[in-house]
Amino acid sequence: MRSLWSLYGVRRITGICYGYKGFLPEYGLEVVPLDPDIVDDIHKIGGTILGTSRGGGNRASEIADTIEQLNLNVLFAIGGGGTQKGALAIAEEIERRKLKIAVLGIPKTVDNDIEFVEKTLGFDTAVVKASEAVAAAHMEAHSQINGIGLVKLMGRDSGFIAVHTVLAVHEANFVLIPEVPFDLEGPRGFLPLLEKRLARRGHAVIVVAEGAGQHFFTQEVKFDASGNRKLGDIGLFLKERIEAYFKERKIEINLKYIDPSYMIRSAIAEPVDSMYRERLGNNAVHAAMAGKTKLLIGLVNNEFVHIPIRAATSKRKQVNPEGSLWRDAVEATQQPMSMVNPE
Repeated sequence: MRSLWSLYGVRRITGICYGYKGFLPEYGLEVVPLDPDIVDDIHKIGGTILGTSRGGGNRASEIADTIEQLNLNVLFAIGGGGTQKGALAIAEEIERRKLKIAVLGIPKTVDNDIEFVEKTLGFDTAVVKASEAVAAAHMEAHSQINGIGLVKLMGRDSGFIAVHTVLAVHEANFVLIPEVPFDLEGPRGFLPLLEKRLARRGHAVIVVAEGAGQHFFTQEVKFDASGNRKLGDIGLFLKERIEAYFKERKIEINLKYIDPSYMIRSAIAEPVDSMYRERLGNNAVHAAMAGKTKLLIGLVNNEFVHIPIRAATSKRKQVNPEGSLWRDAVEATQQPMSMVNPE
C-alpha cells in the first residue's frame, strides 16, 4: 500500500473486508479506505484489520460486477491456494469482459504449499511459534514418568511446518506428515515404536501435521467453503489411541496434548515475515503498474519473480518423501524411514 501511495501517487486505495465475501451484495459489507496512517503499524499486531473468510471466490461474475461498480483498477488477492484460484477465476471473467483491470496474487499461507514458490508469507512465523509449542511439550514430557508430548500443527496436505519445526528444535522423536503414510500397530507401526522409545529414554515428543493419517478415518468426505476436504482430527485420534494402547499393556504414561494452531495463526509476524511481506507487496505493485495480470509474486532462487496463477494453483507443493528435507527430518527425530508394515 505504501508503494502505491508513495511511489505511484495513488490516493484511492480500497480495502475489501472478509475476503471475497466483501464483494458479494448479500453480506452488505462496507469497504475500508486505506492510507499510510492506517497501515503503518499493522505489522505489529496479529490477524488482519480487514478480516478473513473462506469461500466466495467461485462467484467470479458477481465479484467482477462489484469491482466494476467500485471502479477498481487493480485487485491484490492475498491468501493461499483457494484465494489464488478465486483470483484466477475473477481475472478470467474480467478478461472476458475486456476490462483493463489487473489481478495480482500475494501467496500468504502458513502451510507453504503453493507450487513454484519457495516460501509463502506467514510460514516463518508459523515455524517460530510452533517451535515454542514443541519446546514446551518436550519440557512437560521430560518432567513426567513416561511423559509424552503430542503436538498437532497445521498442514492440511503438506507437512512443511511440522518438518521445519522438528529441524528447528531437535526435541521431537516422531514427525507425522500427510505425505508419508504410517501404520499404528504391527512390527513397524508407530505405537510399538513409541513404546520402545519410552522404554529406552522415558519420554517422547510427537509432532503431527493436521492432514496426517487421514486413512484412519472412514467418515463421508465433505468439503469446506473453500473446497478443502474436511479432515478427521488426527491429534485427538492419536491421543485416544496412545492412551488405549498403553492402558491395555498396563504401562503408566503421562500424555500432554497441545494444539497451538489458532495461536499460531493469530501471532504477530516475526521480523523476517514483515520484511518478506513488504517486498512481496512492493513487487506486486510494480507488476500491476507495468500492466501485468493473472500472476502472483513468488520467491524463486532468492529472486522475486512473476508466476502465472494457473501454474501456481495447478497442484499443491508437498514435502518429497524421497528428498533431502524429509531425510533430514528423519535424522533429527531418529525415527525409522518407514513406519509401514510389509504386506
